[in-house]
Formats: sequence, C-alpha cells, structure tokens
Amino acid sequence: MQGWMEGFQASIDFIEQNLSEELSIDGIAARAALSPFYYQRIFGALCGMTVTEYIRARRMTLAAQELAGSEARVIDVAVRYGYQSPDSFAKAFQRFHGIAPSQAREPGASLRSFAPLHIKITLEGGNMLDYRIVEKAPFTIVGVKRRFNSETSYQEIPKFWSEWMTDRRGLRGVFGVCMDMDGKDFDYWIADNYVPWVDIPEGCGTCQIPGGLWAQFLCKGPLPDSLQRVNTQIWTEWLPSLRGYALAGNYSLEWYMPPAENPADTVSYICIPLKKLEDRAL
Repeated sequence: MQGWMEGFQASIDFIEQNLSEELSIDGIAARAALSPFYYQRIFGALCGMTVTEYIRARRMTLAAQELAGSEARVIDVAVRYGYQSPDSFAKAFQRFHGIAPSQAREPGASLRSFAPLHIKITLEGGNMLDYRIVEKAPFTIVGVKRRFNSETSYQEIPKFWSEWMTDRRGLRGVFGVCMDMDGKDFDYWIADNYVPWVDIPEGCGTCQIPGGLWAQFLCKGPLPDSLQRVNTQIWTEWLPSLRGYALAGNYSLEWYMPPAENPADTVSYICIPLKKLEDRAL
C-alpha cells in the first residue's frame, strides 16, 4: 500500500521540518490522512515509541548539536525547542544526554544522537494472520470506563484490568473498547453486551457501538502476548497491504472468549472498523 506508506513518511518529514515550531497530533496525523486515534497506535507499532517520545528525542538531538556547535545561549535554545524555562529544558536535557546543557560545549562531551525515522516495510517470510471482514449491526455495551492518555495507556490499561478483577461489579469482561475523545485522550471500557431487561450494575454506564464493516482478527494463545503479537502484525503487515478498504471510526474493540483450560487454546479477537472504498479510489 505504497500511498499509505508515503503518507506516513510525509507525517514524519513534517515533524522534522517543524521541530522548532509547535506541533499537534492533529496536524501531524492529517499529513498521513489518518485520525489522531489511529495515527498514534500505528506510530507506536511501527516505531516502538510514542509520537511525543520521538519528537522529544529529535529536539534533544538538535538542541545538543546547536549548543555544541555555536555560541547560542541555553535559554534561546530551550525556547526554540518548546521549553518555557531553562530548568525544564535542563532536566529534559539531563535525562536524555546524561549531562547538563552547559556541559555540551566542553571538549569531549558525550552527547546522544537520535536520527530521523524513515519508514520501510520489508517482507521477511510468511507470518500467518487469520482475519475476516464481517458486517455487524449496532450494539450497546454496559461497563466501566476510564479516561487514558495515549502516551501512557499501554502501562495504565493493564492496571485498570487488575483493579477490575477485584471488583467485577457483575461484569464478565467480554470487551475492551477504545473510544477516541480528542486525539490525545480516549475512553477505555471494560464491558459486556447490554441486556435491556437486566439492571445496570452500580457505577456502570452504557455506550452504543456503531454498526458497519469490521476486520475481525483471531488471537490464539496466552494473554496478553497473543493480543500484542497480532496487534503489531495488524499495523506493520496487514494495514500496509490493505486494498479496497480504509480505516473507519475512532474506536476499536478487543473481544474475549471464555477462558480455556489450556492457556495455549485461549481465543480472543481484535476488531477494527472499516469502510469500503469506491472503485475510483482503489
């Protein structure tokens, strides 16, 4: 899917060209023709870091080069790369390089460098990915939700599940649902199918999931490893080769089957909403 890859690389080039300017995830994602919701998830899978971590690493690299190779004042460099005070800049610089900004000019100073990313997908053998495209009617979930930041969600959502395990509130935990809020934060639901004639448990709410086309990916094996493995394959192998469809909606769904006696037989699914492209757009 060359056009998709070119768009994603264009977003990284846009970051590189504007490191001394204010950058927003909305503006970056627009260069890849993706929603901020999907862009951040794909970026993490492809690059192994968050968008913010990448921007910070590139800014710290350029800041060190500027300090080491010029007479620029630390405060001027700090402001140029988005820091409003010398203290906050110094702390970030220390974490990244291991030395203070003022030491960057010293002979033999050890500085770290993080090169710009260049996205390249290579085929390294046949990795099986079982999926099917299905059409689902709208349905309603009932459950508990919490707001998460995209930058910390991988660490915080498992904690949410651990807390829920001690207070299930009458829920089985059939679904894990991400619902985008504003590109930076999103709601994550631990939920079941809503049954109208059953009382909603205390502290729970409901949410309707739109109907439409879904790509439904089979994950088999112990959790969370099987989910994480398939999730990486979706964004790095399946999406770049996708034809005739595009991502739709700012939500995604994890669907958990009842636990298997043997963890190797555990089955779950990752469901991604799609829209069919018109022939002229193929």
